[in-house]
Amino acid sequence: MRHIVSIMLENESGALSRVAGLFSARGFNIESLNVAPTNDETLSRMTIVSIGDDNIIEQIVKQLNKLVDVVTATDLTSYEHIERELMLVKLSINQDNQADIIKQIDYFSGKIVDASEDTYTIELAGQSKSLDAFIELLDESLIIEVSRTGVTGVLKGTNNN
Repeated sequence: MRHIVSIMLENESGALSRVAGLFSARGFNIESLNVAPTNDETLSRMTIVSIGDDNIIEQIVKQLNKLVDVVTATDLTSYEHIERELMLVKLSINQDNQADIIKQIDYFSGKIVDASEDTYTIELAGQSKSLDAFIELLDESLIIEVSRTGVTGVLKGTNNN
């Protein structure tokens, strides 16, 4: 099962390595990793997406909570949460495909952030499966480049992590 683990940790060198080490020690691949400072300059939020057995991810979260640098670690997948990912896609365009591409961009609530005579760079934000669906609808020969941020997320409502 896909798990999204949100970790608040002290913004110090080596913290990322120690957290990632727990996943590699268990033989789990990290599908995406996102780390950024929070509104508190002493803390960073790390969001890790991994595929794994519920029980093992639960054990990893417990071990993460024991690390000195970790303030809290939560498997967001276990709770109501909001998750988003940002993707930039550079596409080759011409007069024949331009109208269809614009329709797809509009359908997925995307935005053209750069346009030239023969390329569009599109920004899309949403759940990973929505971004995957956008890519799948495109003619693969039109895709020049894709860059994705990885998932970030928070618990819904007044719950904190």
